[in-house]
Amino acid sequence: MEKKNLFTYTLTPEQAVALETAVAGMSALQRVTVPYTSLALKGKHLTINLYTSGKLVVQGKDAEEFVLFTLEPLVLGAATLGYEEVLDPKMYAPHAGTDESGKGDIFGPLITVGAFVDETTSRQLVDLGIRDSKTIADGQIQKFAKEIRKILGRQNCSFVLLRPLTYNRLYAKIPNVNRLLAWCHARAIETLAEQRPDATRVVVDQFAKTEHTIQRALMPRGRKLTVEQMHKAERDIAVATASVLARDVFITEMKKLSELAGETLPKGAGPKVPATLDALIRTKGVAFLPQVAKCHFKTIEEALTRNGFTRDDLPPPEETTTP
Repeated sequence: MEKKNLFTYTLTPEQAVALETAVAGMSALQRVTVPYTSLALKGKHLTINLYTSGKLVVQGKDAEEFVLFTLEPLVLGAATLGYEEVLDPKMYAPHAGTDESGKGDIFGPLITVGAFVDETTSRQLVDLGIRDSKTIADGQIQKFAKEIRKILGRQNCSFVLLRPLTYNRLYAKIPNVNRLLAWCHARAIETLAEQRPDATRVVVDQFAKTEHTIQRALMPRGRKLTVEQMHKAERDIAVATASVLARDVFITEMKKLSELAGETLPKGAGPKVPATLDALIRTKGVAFLPQVAKCHFKTIEEALTRNGFTRDDLPPPEETTTP
């Protein structure tokens, strides 16, 4: 089905306020000046103009995704577009989805989660407003994750957590992020396949150039499942659910690592990261970095150089069995 790229609505004053709140944490959208608007935002593939009359115009390649995952649940409070019109009709059929958090973060773990949904739980999750975790503020993530756990229970979830020390050891053996990700997704799929023998299909975001990366990492049980890799797979409710659970674990782990470091570790790879690395090297020493950071990033090497060190000064990864 061809995606729509233009939507118009009329918002009440209360909905206009809700829209301001919903987009407040979206760094990909920049405020711009447009005549006769009270709110104008522009992203790479999305523009949002709220006119003083109350008319809202959402357009661009990512307009449908914004309406589905942000505008409907957070502002309109109704599924006017509807999942069935946009997503694969199979989305309510029993299936699993996997997603990860922490891949691009200098500090913190890499966490991969699998979630299995059926017709009942998938509709409950849709009604709850579950969507791609990148569109949800961290405070709301933890509330959503609590509700997800109530709906799914332990049997329908699987977790593969690589804390920094483990991540660095595995990366020394598998020096390729996509291969390491494939291994994590495959382990999450294998666990779900064991917990839910009735699972026959799993949806995964296509993070590698080829679709064979995960297939090669699967073991016999996982190979019995049909693995569907797609771009922006978070549109699928099982993948969106996994993404929220993964982000929740990442947030929790970052709090623990911040306590270990004695200061708040920044998420992502933004401008706060280099200063934090410099401070940690001065106060904790070079050997501390692998406990809280993914050390293969160039940002780590740059911090070492600034402080008179090289990668050779990092402690060697502990020996571990290649997965």
